[in-house]
Formats: sequence, structure tokens, C-alpha cells
Amino acid sequence: MDYGIFYPDYRFLPAGERDPAEMVTFVENKPVTNNMESKIRHIESVGEYCGSLGVAAQHPLVAVVDFAEARPVYHMRQTFGFYAVFLKEVRCGDMIYGRNYYDYQEGTLVCLAPGQVIGFEDNGEKFQPKGWALVFHPDLIRGTMLGRNMKEYTYFSYEVNEALHLSETERSLVVDSLRKIRLELGHAIDRHSRRLVTTQIEVLLDYCLRFYERQFITRAHVNHDVLTRFERLLDDYFAEGRARSEGLPTVKYCAGQLCLSPNYFGDLVKRETGRTAQEHIQLKLLEVAKERVLDPGRTIGEIAYELGFQYPQHFTRMFKKLTGQTPNEYRASE
Repeated sequence: MDYGIFYPDYRFLPAGERDPAEMVTFVENKPVTNNMESKIRHIESVGEYCGSLGVAAQHPLVAVVDFAEARPVYHMRQTFGFYAVFLKEVRCGDMIYGRNYYDYQEGTLVCLAPGQVIGFEDNGEKFQPKGWALVFHPDLIRGTMLGRNMKEYTYFSYEVNEALHLSETERSLVVDSLRKIRLELGHAIDRHSRRLVTTQIEVLLDYCLRFYERQFITRAHVNHDVLTRFERLLDDYFAEGRARSEGLPTVKYCAGQLCLSPNYFGDLVKRETGRTAQEHIQLKLLEVAKERVLDPGRTIGEIAYELGFQYPQHFTRMFKKLTGQTPNEYRASE
């Protein structure tokens, strides 16, 4: 079976974080630095990751690791050239994600896409990790059903503070799925191997989708607060005239103001309201536009500029698309 063993030169660190001065060397898996600032280690391959833990790689492109079999390691910040699903079963302290710190609790599932920076502050001491990891390279799923469906698993772009907190039953299902994948990886490779492994990974990721939906439901009061703040954010944005100078608010901007990742924010809004976050922004824009169009003291051109449109005709086109009338027709009909 050909897995297409090829490791492209991924360099996914965000702009501003990839600094040649931050290149480090490692002795016994510990970063050697010349200052107190935390450094980042990039691990490109599945084999390199397994080697850093002192466990055998089951396959060049995919592995399931039981951390009970791993050697003690030092805390460090890392970025990977592959997808990773971590089930942590020990409280490890303050995790660094990007440039932020999060309290990382037991029984937490974190999913990472290639290039995301994650890790813990190095305190100079080794610790014994506990839990499980599934790591798989993009080349494993390229051309497969899982590869085509990866965009559905938006939680790979969530931040660590938006991680999945598992019940005991959910944890058992996750561990069972990981053990099945590991069992298949121990089987002699044949023409069925790739499909069976990727199918079982897809089952695990589908379970995670279900569990995240449960988490959205059980956190309904928190989600309602997010929606309330989202509504207030849009009200203030247009009331303060920021659209004129900064343009229309984007989903990314709103998510950032609410301290959420764009994907998590979008999924939360869609789950709670049935509409996308972008649709909510458009509806708020239309609400404000209708109110201002009915003000005879404003011209349509002035309103367009106030709402962040570079050209009045773009505003007119948007207004007619959403209402079936031009702004002037709407003004005359009221």
C-alpha cells in the first residue's frame, strides 16, 4: 500500500512569531535557550513526534500514543506539521496557546490543525504525561473521504479555551476509538489498511462533533450571554460611526472582540439561532440602513458612506437584494 510518504516543508507559524532568533536546539528533548522567553519547537513528522516521546512510530503518517508508555518530558511550546487530537487525563497547569494562557483541566480533548502553536511554560522539570494522542499527517487523508470532509470538523480551529470537556461515558468512547485505530495500525499492511484507518479516524471525529453539540447545549446560558454581547457589539459599532472609518464589521472582528475563535463563534451562533454570524451582521446592517433611509435629512449617498460602503451603488444593490426595493423606493413607500 502506498501512503505517499512525503513531508512537505510546512512553515505555518503566524506572521510575527516565526523569528530566526527563536530557533533552538534540544538536549534530551529539552530546549536550550539563552533567555527567559519561551521558544517554539516545530515537529514536522509523526515519526519525529513519537521519537520525542520515546515510543515507536506505528506508521510514518499516523500514530496513536498512550502517554503511559512515553518517557517523562519537559514542558515546551510546539507546532506540528500534522493534525493532532489530545486527550489529557492529568492537570498540567497553564497551557500556552498562541500568546495566551489557559488552565488545562483533566479530561479535556484538544484538536489541533497543522501549524497551531501550543504547549506549556518550561519550569525546568520533567513531567509524566497521561492520556492519549492521535496524530496523522495530511498526506494520510489526501484523496480520501476523510480528506474531503475535514472542513466539516471546524473544531480543529478552535482555541484551547474552547476545548471539549468530556463526560466519563464520552471519554470511554474516545479511548475505545483510539484503541481500535491502534489495533488496526498493528495489523499487517494490506490494501484495506488505509481505508480502515481513515474510516476509524472519521468515526472518532464524528463523535467529537456530537460531543461538541452536547457541550453547546449544556452551556446554553453562556452561549446566550455571547449572543447578547454580539448584539451589543454590533449596535455600538454602527452607533459610534466605526463603519465609516473601518468598514463593515467582519465575523473575525466580532469573534476577536468576544474573545472567541472565528470558527467556534460561527458554530455557536449557527447552533443557537439557525443563522450564520455573517447573516446576523447583514440583518443588523439592514436594520440600521432602513432606519437611516427613512431619515429625510440624509441622502442615500451619505447613508452608504456612513455604513462603510465605498460606493453608493454597492449599498443600493445590497439593499435591494435584501428588501426587494431600492433605498429610494423604500423611502417613498413608508
